[in-house]
Amino acid sequence: MRTICVCLILACCFVVAVSTGCSPARLQDKERPTPQAREEFRWPQGKRAAISLTFDDARLSQIDRGLPILDEYGVKATFYVSITSLEKRLDDWKKAAANGHEIGNHTLTHPCSGNFPFSRERALENYTLAKMHAELRDASDSIERLLGVRPVSFAYPCGQKFVGRGRNLKSYVPLVAEEFLTGRGWMDEWANDPAFCDMAQLMAMELDGKDFEQVKLLMDRTLPNGGWLIFWGH
Repeated sequence: MRTICVCLILACCFVVAVSTGCSPARLQDKERPTPQAREEFRWPQGKRAAISLTFDDARLSQIDRGLPILDEYGVKATFYVSITSLEKRLDDWKKAAANGHEIGNHTLTHPCSGNFPFSRERALENYTLAKMHAELRDASDSIERLLGVRPVSFAYPCGQKFVGRGRNLKSYVPLVAEEFLTGRGWMDEWANDPAFCDMAQLMAMELDGKDFEQVKLLMDRTLPNGGWLIFWGH
């Protein structure tokens, strides 16, 4: 997933406090715990944090309005495409890929929970791991056939990561880890820690409906921790 690195303006300090009790005697009797060191991670070229812009479903507004703005400012984004929408403006999506934007897998039919009326005929509750695996591969095959690039990243439709029901419920995160370098979530509440995050279920925060000040608050919250802030939108 492509990132836009952001310079950190303010220096950060981290203080770790370990509680071992109030009594000096108890303090002597106890072995002091050793704090676990955070695995060291450094963003390239001296940058201190990163932002990724991602968009779902290959909507027409992305072609007509979004991509011209991104290209004007030299910003690269990841587009998790729906195959039927992709085919409607195929030449434009070929141009987007040629301009350096990443094309990601978003499944073949966008299956979500059947509790959504639009997904009742392709409900995750009625899927098996084998069916999902076939759909992931078929979507990648279609994108490669249409655009000449094979996706290395994936976005979970509706952010949902399980197939089946009840005792037969199974996560398809391992399938995503097998097929792709990254799997992006949806409607999450925090940025990713690049030294700790699971690349098969990266957290992403909503961009739709936010003004710049709201987006800036999320960026400012991420910068002191050196995080990886992934935005999703449509």
